[in-house]
Amino acid sequence: MSTTEAPAGTRRVVVALGTAQTLSWASSYYLPAILAAPMARELGIPSSWVFGAFSAALVLSALLGPWAGRLIDRRGGRDVLTVSNLVLAAGLALLAVAQGPLLLTLGWLVLGLGMSIGLYDAAFATLAGLYGRAARSPITGITLIAGFASTVGWPLSAVMEEAIGWRGACLAWAGLHLLVGLPLNRLLVPPAPPPEKQKGAEDGEAVPAPRFAMPLLAFVFATTWTVTGAMAAHLPVLLEASGATPAAAIAAAALVGPAQVAARLLEFGFLRRFSPVVSARLATLGHPMGAAVLLAAGGVAAPAFAVLHGMGNGILTIVKGTLPLAVFGPVGYGARQGLLSAPSRFLQALSPFLFGLLLERASVGAALALTSALTLSAFLALLLLSVPAPARR
Repeated sequence: MSTTEAPAGTRRVVVALGTAQTLSWASSYYLPAILAAPMARELGIPSSWVFGAFSAALVLSALLGPWAGRLIDRRGGRDVLTVSNLVLAAGLALLAVAQGPLLLTLGWLVLGLGMSIGLYDAAFATLAGLYGRAARSPITGITLIAGFASTVGWPLSAVMEEAIGWRGACLAWAGLHLLVGLPLNRLLVPPAPPPEKQKGAEDGEAVPAPRFAMPLLAFVFATTWTVTGAMAAHLPVLLEASGATPAAAIAAAALVGPAQVAARLLEFGFLRRFSPVVSARLATLGHPMGAAVLLAAGGVAAPAFAVLHGMGNGILTIVKGTLPLAVFGPVGYGARQGLLSAPSRFLQALSPFLFGLLLERASVGAALALTSALTLSAFLALLLLSVPAPARR
C-alpha cells in the first residue's frame, strides 16, 4: 500500500472531527461578526473594543500555537481537542456573564486559548499523528465539512441572538461544546499511536527536507493568510468600491463559500494525484487572477473575483495542513505547524485594520495591487520549494 493512501476506517474520524471543527469555528472565529454589535450596545462600549478583544484572542492563539503543537506531538490530539471544548465553553460562559469590558476581554482571551488547541492546526496535527503521510485525504475531508462553519454559524448565532439575546447565544454555544463537540472528540477520535511507533514507521521513509523549507513555508502562509484576513473583513466594501451596487456586492461575496467548497472537492478528487505543492501554487494564483479581472471590468466582474479568490482560499486552507506534512513528514508535525502558523496568525489579526486603512486612504487599485503582490510573492516562494516524493511500500 502507498504510504500516502489513508487506511480504511477513517470516515468516522473525519466526520467527527469535521463536525467538531464546524462547531469550534462557528462559536469562536465567526462569533464577533454577529454578536459584537449587541455586546457593545448592552455594555455601553464601542464595537471596536469587542473586535480589539477578539484580535487579542487571535494574537494569544498565535503565541500558544507552538506549545499546543508540541502537546499534541507528545500526547496525541484526542485529549487536547477534548480539553479545547471545555476551554471554549468556559470562554463563552465568561462572555455570557460579562458586565463590563474587563470580563468581556477575559472571556475572549480564554477563547483564544481554546482556539490555539481546538481549531484546524490542532485537528491537522491529530490526523498527522494518526495516519502519518496518509493524512492528506482526511485533512481535505474535515475542511470540506468545516468549510460550512460560517454558513451554519452566522445564521444560527443570529437566530439565537434574536430569540434569547447575545448572552443566551453564548451559553447555547457553550452547551453545544459540552453536549456535541466534547463527545465527538473524546469518543470517536482514536488515541494516537505511541511516539516510538510513529518514529519507527517514519524512519523507513525519511527523506531530508528541502533547504530553507521552514522560512519559505512560513512566508507563504503569512502572506496568503494576510490577504485572507483582509478579504474576510472587507470583501463587500471592496466590491462596492470597485463599482458594484451594494446588493450585487453582497451577493458576489456570498459566492466565496461555495467556491471554497468547490475547490476543496477539486483537491479531494483531481488534484490529490499531484504533490501538494502543485495545489499550493495554483491556489496562490486565484486572488491575483480575480483582481486583474475586477480591475479590468469593474463592478460587473465582482462575482468572478469572489469565485477566483474563494477557490484559491479554499485550497490554501488544505495545503496549510498537507504541504508541511509532505515536506517534513509526520514526526514533530504539531510543533512545526505551530511555528509555521504563528506569523500568519499575527498578521491575520492585524490585516483587517491595516487593509481598512488602505481602502480609506488609497484607491481600490492600490489595495488590490498590494494583495496581489503578496499572493504572487507566495507563488514565487513556492517555485523555490521542491517536495520529496514519498516512498512506497
